[in-house]
Amino acid sequence: MSFILANPNPKNNLTGDCVIRAISLVDEQTWDDTFIELMVKSFEMKDIPSANNVWGSYLHDIGYRRNIIPNTCPDCYRVKDFIEDYPTGTYILATGTHVIAVKDGNYYDTWDSGDEVPIYYWKKEE
Repeated sequence: MSFILANPNPKNNLTGDCVIRAISLVDEQTWDDTFIELMVKSFEMKDIPSANNVWGSYLHDIGYRRNIIPNTCPDCYRVKDFIEDYPTGTYILATGTHVIAVKDGNYYDTWDSGDEVPIYYWKKEE
């Protein structure tokens, strides 16, 4: 279980595209395809693609279900702890300001976000 450096952005940009990066990484589709699909959902909902309700609705449509992380230790449960607790499966973790791809005990990001505190997660239903 570990951090894997990954940036599916076709220009390798480090921008505010963590939602697009995370979804494209765990669903194994291109950044471009994910961007387009989120933009369509965004257009339908008349909100920006990075809005939680937009990308959440998109994830729900493609078979993910949202779960809240218990608030038993709000500042000490980190992404690294999550991957230890959930060593298999496909997840999208949400912090207050960031979104992280998790698949089979590894977390994928453009930086080591393992010390971030997740608030909730989306799990891909098999």
